Amino acid sequence: MALQITPLTVHIGAEISGVQLDQELSETVIEWLQEALVQYQVLFFKNQPITPQQQYTLAKRFGPLHIHPIYPKVQDRPEIIILDTELNDLRDNALWHTDVTFAPQPPLGAILAAKKIPSVGGDTLWSSATAAYEGLSPAFKRLLGGLNATHDIVKSFPVERFAISPEEKERFDLAIKKNPPITHPVIRTHPVSGKQGLFVNEGFTTRINELNAEESAYVLKYLFEHIQKPEYTVRWRWQKDDIAFWDNRATFHYAVDDYRPAHRIMNRATIMGDTPFYDPTVRAKDEGARIK
Repeated sequence: MALQITPLTVHIGAEISGVQLDQELSETVIEWLQEALVQYQVLFFKNQPITPQQQYTLAKRFGPLHIHPIYPKVQDRPEIIILDTELNDLRDNALWHTDVTFAPQPPLGAILAAKKIPSVGGDTLWSSATAAYEGLSPAFKRLLGGLNATHDIVKSFPVERFAISPEEKERFDLAIKKNPPITHPVIRTHPVSGKQGLFVNEGFTTRINELNAEESAYVLKYLFEHIQKPEYTVRWRWQKDDIAFWDNRATFHYAVDDYRPAHRIMNRATIMGDTPFYDPTVRAKDEGARIK
């Protein structure tokens, strides 16, 4: 069966068929998926039963993998984190965020596999950072261009929830030591497409550095609300063995927390990325070359 792509919205999201992700993929297929990821920002695959080792092998084809400093991992395969509502406090996934922006080089992307899904609820939404940026006025874009913001791991991983036991406290303290607050540009230039996108998020961004505290709070509040506009988003209703692969450089996501006390388990492989930058002189690649 040939690879097929079905766009889901105008700005973001596509369903991919014709590939089995538990199999060894050719370089041609990997390159095709890389191009599709940049273009559609989040790719969805149905009926993809995959083991942690297979998920690791797949994700490694796109780059080195990140090991999360706090979330529990698969035994003997620490690159695969376990997002299990019976093991983790996942309330902070129910807000619009971009993964691991507290790192100097935030992830390129992530591959998320659905292992146990509630019968109702538990959807995930993604929003396009590039579409949200394009939705701003030219004057506001000029204001934001060149500004920088602070990202802090503690905003989503507070000590009172993630350092309860002595073992958790030791892991938490080490994570904080290794991940001090970091500065990233408010507008990020995508290293492949050349498009500009918003790069602040409610999960980790604490302030815009060049503004005073009140101005920063107002601007961030507006941007956090702006990215939630339905026209920038896609919503995925999970089924067991679905896989989502998203471009963390150009998206935000929100895991809807509407299914408790039902049990939900997802496994995530996180692909390491590069240092965010803002370059107003970079021009986006020709839209005429869109993958079909």
